[in-house]
Amino acid sequence: MTLETPKGVEKLQTALHVKAKGSPGFRFYLLYDKVYRRDVLQFAYAVCSANGGASGVDGQTFDDIDEYGTGRWLDELAEELRSKTYEPQPVRRVWIPKANGGQRPLGIPTIRDRVVQTAAVLVLEPIFEADLQPEQYAYRRGKSALDAVRHVHKLLNSGHTEVVDADLSGYFDTIPHAELMKSVARRVSDKHLLHLLKMWLVAPTEEIDERGHRHRTTRNKDEKRGTPQGSPISPLLSNLYMRRFLLGWKVQGHEQRLDAHIVNYADDFVICCRGTAGEAMTAMRRMMSTLKLTVNETKTRQCRVPEESFDFLGYTIGRCYSRKTGRAYIGTRPSKSKVQSLCREISEITSRRWLLKDASDRVSLINRKLQGWANYFCLGPVSTAYRAVDEHARHRLRQWLRAKHKVKGRVEARYPDKRLHEELGLTQLALRTRTFSWANT
Repeated sequence: MTLETPKGVEKLQTALHVKAKGSPGFRFYLLYDKVYRRDVLQFAYAVCSANGGASGVDGQTFDDIDEYGTGRWLDELAEELRSKTYEPQPVRRVWIPKANGGQRPLGIPTIRDRVVQTAAVLVLEPIFEADLQPEQYAYRRGKSALDAVRHVHKLLNSGHTEVVDADLSGYFDTIPHAELMKSVARRVSDKHLLHLLKMWLVAPTEEIDERGHRHRTTRNKDEKRGTPQGSPISPLLSNLYMRRFLLGWKVQGHEQRLDAHIVNYADDFVICCRGTAGEAMTAMRRMMSTLKLTVNETKTRQCRVPEESFDFLGYTIGRCYSRKTGRAYIGTRPSKSKVQSLCREISEITSRRWLLKDASDRVSLINRKLQGWANYFCLGPVSTAYRAVDEHARHRLRQWLRAKHKVKGRVEARYPDKRLHEELGLTQLALRTRTFSWANT
């Protein structure tokens, strides 16, 4: 859901961006009062409400706030900010499963803190957007992960076929506070806004164990590192700190001297080189050490395309073959792990524990998964991946229908492909490729 920015907020953001773009050395000294401006806070609340999400440690939901009175709630929050009595609450820690079997820590601030952080982002983002490097694609208006994949593909086709496939260990959790705040203070001198950011950086995390006991930790404060991953302010701060690496790469002459170009999305990046990957790897390690970030040596590697391939943002990039001519070329395709991950999700949706649901409900849920996945995985020769996903979706839906309706004999006879797609409405990804000029190459 995309919300239209109120004219007053848009005018403020435009003025801040124009000033930042036109005066690269200017430090903004009156910003804190913009954070609690009523139109800014109100729009921040609307953004948070549209994004939804679980409640924080206080258990307060958007329904609770609506019942209390949104206007009254915002007035009280604005007064806390105005009187400088506002203090963030602990962040609720949850764990999100990763594709490799591990878990990723995620922090859920209270709605109150999410709204204030979003208000701060509305004020700060136009300023720092003027300074971010063009090869940074994450969390920026008009840029996307697909743009980053296209950029890498273009570099490879221009001869930059030696690649440093880099990985950082816990980037968000290891960003050093002192260095990060220097990056912020380079543009912001408003001490009250800087104090807000510092409070969010050191906010404790709270976790509930299997026995229902609450555990509160202050790791970020104790170690003086880490951004509140999962909170509205985290993407902006992570981009800002990664900018130090990207800008330093150019200032120190590595990009020009090594003909080595970085493409970055959040904590993922690759360096595309023209025969200088070894030197680029050494320079990258040295710079990350200076930035107090840790290179994951087990996942960081050099590769030469097209003899080898690598994965970036869910795509496998390397040698592909034209289905029409058999010609080899450098292309992008959905990675095997992403195809398998989608198939696992479809299997879960069609497991026996959902037998009490209607068929239309299951098909609708499968379709949302398929369409969302295909909207992203639409670059390069996707036909093989689409056919594999289609086949798995049909098989799983048939097995679910067999169990639900206690079908005996060949379930394919009762539920042929045509019935699944035309009568039940199951999305068929393979049909999408008819509109892709490159999908069947």
